[in-house]
Amino acid sequence: MQTNLADFIKDTREGQQAEEILRKCVHCGFCTATCPTYQLLGDELDGPRGRIYLIKQVLEGKRATVKTQQHLDRCLTCRNCETTCPSGVQYGRLLDIGRKIVDEQVPRPLAQQVLRSTLKNLLPRKALFNPAMKLGQALRPVLPMALQNKIPVAQQCGVWPQTQHARKMLLLDGCVQPSMSPNINFATARVLDALEVQLVIAPKAGCCGAIRYHLNDQEGGLDDMRNNIDAWWPLVEAGAEAIVMTASGCGVTVKEYGHLLAHDVAYADKAQRISELTRDLSEILPQFEAELVQKLGNKLGQRIVWHPPCTLQHGQQIRGKVEGLLRSVGVDVKMCADSHLCCGSAGTYSVLQPELSYQLRDNKLRNLEASEPQMILSANIGCLTHLQSGTTTPVKHWIELLDQALVSST
Repeated sequence: MQTNLADFIKDTREGQQAEEILRKCVHCGFCTATCPTYQLLGDELDGPRGRIYLIKQVLEGKRATVKTQQHLDRCLTCRNCETTCPSGVQYGRLLDIGRKIVDEQVPRPLAQQVLRSTLKNLLPRKALFNPAMKLGQALRPVLPMALQNKIPVAQQCGVWPQTQHARKMLLLDGCVQPSMSPNINFATARVLDALEVQLVIAPKAGCCGAIRYHLNDQEGGLDDMRNNIDAWWPLVEAGAEAIVMTASGCGVTVKEYGHLLAHDVAYADKAQRISELTRDLSEILPQFEAELVQKLGNKLGQRIVWHPPCTLQHGQQIRGKVEGLLRSVGVDVKMCADSHLCCGSAGTYSVLQPELSYQLRDNKLRNLEASEPQMILSANIGCLTHLQSGTTTPVKHWIELLDQALVSST
């Protein structure tokens, strides 16, 4: 794609990145075939190719409009298009650059400003979000359905193992997951403890940075990333062999710390090291497959359907690992039709674009439930909560199934 960037952007770091990305695009349109919003709306400007044109026009000096902003807002950032693209266009990075500039040029209505400010100030701060979630769970039966959909039923998380092991890995506790579904991290700790690996949580680590960064508070998101690096670094120097992610949305962000902080002289090298150490849980557990088979046999027998989050299959390009591990211990794993498509959660998207989000959720659930599973498994807190809001079939993180099986076998 030929480009002629405007003076305000062309000599900046963002401009150089954008130009490199734009020049890879060959207008082929393969991306539109797998774009969830294009499939729903049928508008070229609500597909990746159309949005790339809109961003290109803004970067070349054309003033952004409210319509430009709306088309970019409707993007889920699922990155399905990146998986499909034969030219390797890094659309997600281009979208972050474009959204920031468009928001600078197009002031949002007050209601949008208030909602976005609430999300970026509440969700990443556990000290605020945790009591708010507990209050919501206590009042859940009398709340409107729109709020009930965002508030999972309170759950028991069991006991965190206290055994000391020679092998130690860090765990990102996260910001919303400990309040919404605390059992995920507790289950992860118990499973790895059974495999003689100790999980350690750095008390001062918090939000991965994705929430604020993708709500166009990019500096705030980068500060969250720096905070995590500071919290983890002494433990990394002490020999932690990996940083484990139980939410694939966090994992895809932490794996990009090296890129996102490459311009920061004080943090660039540390950020790159943190990204290199980061592993999704589905990259850790397969190395223990033989031990799990020995402990569990081939007897689980549950019939489940697996929903791979976009942040896992497209963002991190991880496919097949969870399914393979579960099948090795006897789980009957099904994949649904159009398993590559987003469920509509997409971070804060289900709050900001509820109509499109719920259409995608209902389409996904129809496909997931076609095989009549006993349980739906996934790997990201947003997907789990969003899908559970539309079905009575249990929706769980896949590590919870292994944890339950290990507890039952002892």
